[in-house]
Amino acid sequence: MATLLEVEDLRTYFTTDDGIVKAVDGVSFTLKEGKTLGIVGESGSGKSVTCLTIMGLNSKKSATSKGRALFRGEDLLQASNQRLREIRGNDIAMIFQDPMTSLNPVHRIGDQIVEGILLHRDVSKKEARRRAIDALKEVGIPRADRRADDYPHQFSGGMRQRVMIAMALVNEPSLLIADEPTTALDVTTQAQILELMHSLQRDYGTAIVMITHDLGVVAEIADDVVVMYAARIAERAPVGKLFEEPLHPYTWGLLGSLPRLEADIDRLVQIPGTPPSLLSPPRGCRFNPRCPYVFDRCKEEMPELVASPRDSEHLQSCFLDDVTKQREAERTLASFATEVP
Repeated sequence: MATLLEVEDLRTYFTTDDGIVKAVDGVSFTLKEGKTLGIVGESGSGKSVTCLTIMGLNSKKSATSKGRALFRGEDLLQASNQRLREIRGNDIAMIFQDPMTSLNPVHRIGDQIVEGILLHRDVSKKEARRRAIDALKEVGIPRADRRADDYPHQFSGGMRQRVMIAMALVNEPSLLIADEPTTALDVTTQAQILELMHSLQRDYGTAIVMITHDLGVVAEIADDVVVMYAARIAERAPVGKLFEEPLHPYTWGLLGSLPRLEADIDRLVQIPGTPPSLLSPPRGCRFNPRCPYVFDRCKEEMPELVASPRDSEHLQSCFLDDVTKQREAERTLASFATEVP
């Protein structure tokens, strides 16, 4: 299966009045055609900025980006604004966390989808409207021919998110980037949206980058997982490997903090402390101020992302020895159980 997206040593720094914010600091990953990559981590870890950089949507005035983001061999970081406009909405589409900030409140839903079609396809307005209605039907909007003339405020949160998915997929892009698409939705609607995305991926062969803080979503939809912490990758692995044998203390903390139905506890386990400021990140491993396994080397050196001795596809950035990692992974999994499809 061919590689669709290859990100190499991606760095995005923002110039602010307080100094340089290193929002993404050396991120690398690949995504194959038709596969799903989950990017997980706490708020402020650099998940969204990574994808906004790939899409060319960061402010040109304050953001500086380096590295490479190869989409079918073409470096998006070197592409002109005109070329990026041709790619966005056609070859690569993005779904944002809050559809109300992405949908224009004064334009009808159908007109907004039609606009995206006419921008990238040489078809009549009548044909574009037919395609827009078909797209709404495909994502489960009832009476799509009538609802196309409604405004965003006339839709529920879940329906607005379905509209965003229809808008993103109407031109059959090769890559869909979904930035926390289920966060503001109730649990039932979340499950419906995830199943919808999964079924559309099967139908169209679209590759997906799913940005989320929810490991449950990752287990449900992803083929591979990138765990980010403080603008860097802590661990990268096939989804089954991450849940079967997590190798980084931060991943252990994320897994350990998940609620479990069978557990008889009064409070959830939490990772102590807070994520560091990206204006002045800690020296050495960025997780060291919060890590219960920290030792002197962690405070002086930045660990590289290296492969596990047992699996070349499983990468982690931690100085702990393999015996300790294996023991702590087993201990974490003993208190946490999940099934990965």
